[in-house]
Amino acid sequence: MAGGLYTNGGFAHTSCSDIDEEQYDLICIGFGPASLAIAIALHEQSQPARVLFLERQPEFAWHSGMLLPGTRMQISFIKDLATLRNPRSEFTFVNYLHCKKRLVSFTNLGTFLPLREEYNDYMSWCAAHFEDVVRYAQDVISVSPVFSIPDNGDDAKPVKRWEVLSKCTVTGKPSIRRAKNVVIAVGGRPAFPPSIAPDLPHRRIIHSSRYSDSVPELLDDPSKQYRIAVVGAGQSSAEIFNDLHFRYPASKTSLYIRQHALKPSDDSPFVNEIFNPDRVDTLYSLTPEVRAASIREDSATNYSVVRLPLIENLYDTLYHQRMRDPDENNWQHRIHALQEVVGMGWDQDDKVRLKLRNTRTGELVDSGDDAFDAVIFGTGYSRDVHHTMLKPVKSLMKDGCCSVGRDYRVVFREGAVAEDAAIFLQGCCEATHGVGSLRLRVENERANGAFLVER
Repeated sequence: MAGGLYTNGGFAHTSCSDIDEEQYDLICIGFGPASLAIAIALHEQSQPARVLFLERQPEFAWHSGMLLPGTRMQISFIKDLATLRNPRSEFTFVNYLHCKKRLVSFTNLGTFLPLREEYNDYMSWCAAHFEDVVRYAQDVISVSPVFSIPDNGDDAKPVKRWEVLSKCTVTGKPSIRRAKNVVIAVGGRPAFPPSIAPDLPHRRIIHSSRYSDSVPELLDDPSKQYRIAVVGAGQSSAEIFNDLHFRYPASKTSLYIRQHALKPSDDSPFVNEIFNPDRVDTLYSLTPEVRAASIREDSATNYSVVRLPLIENLYDTLYHQRMRDPDENNWQHRIHALQEVVGMGWDQDDKVRLKLRNTRTGELVDSGDDAFDAVIFGTGYSRDVHHTMLKPVKSLMKDGCCSVGRDYRVVFREGAVAEDAAIFLQGCCEATHGVGSLRLRVENERANGAFLVER
């Protein structure tokens, strides 16, 4: 760790010890952008803290399955891991460019949106500073309370520590670690339409998060005339649909969307203020009904929308096909609007046939003569992993449900947990903190021994 502000117990990089005797101030579960920003902020506090990060992947990686050639970030590089909290931080994107000797060249691009490949390299560069406090290949199973044994006749004492159980993804060996505070920042779980759940897993059904890793293995001949379907109307689906045109130039591709057309994301200045840090204060204070309505109104900035330049590029592709042949049935690349995937079928070669419902008329059809070599679902993520992880803690929660305060701290029954022991959630609080809670913002404080983390 840069600056030596952390202690790590002296374990090897991917240690799978049965019991870690170190008593940590904080364990962060997941080492993606949120936890990485926490690591940076704690480092810059210049106060010693016993901190550990547990990550399931074998090394740092950020959406590796969607690092497609030429794709750019959708938010300004100024909203990096540090700038809005500390513009003078050594971990800003600008300083990264300076250290890589590309600052002047990047400035000449005249853009606030770096390539996704470059932004991944920026975060990997930041992550390399914290190698000694990260345990990779650790799949966290559960977080449990550590109960103190009460004195004779006394009531149960409040919980002051949490026990984190993980399993090494390489050896399968379990490990137990204890911490005063825990942050759960594990990201989302790939989501598929419930209607196709009975057909999963299947080698020809791929989630967008695994696109660039899995598709080349399944479709290993770029010159072959494959038939490939993409499902979803968001940025990921549109990027994959576009990428397939170049990755498999002889193939026929289809994009299935429930709407009547691809819709542009609204990132205009006034609308973009929903991501301002102080917006969370206003949203959190609303009644649940009003807050839910506000979040629905904000969804056009983040869900089932595509950046306008990509929409225009795809329209241009389809227009050139129309110019050469007015019959869409003969086109190499097609967008099928108003079509919802409601099931699967298989032909004799184990290729996929889609069962479809017209979202306007309700008519049920199938994909006809199209049997697909691969179907890629860009259908988002379920952000519910924390529920399983926190099952041992549920009895301590207020009203038995996992709710969070404005500071992202899980709310427990009065007196059940010590004030200086806490569990925080990151990236799964949209229902209370808004769409902006998925855009990174981290402010770290030390108060009564607790780490107050905001995103």
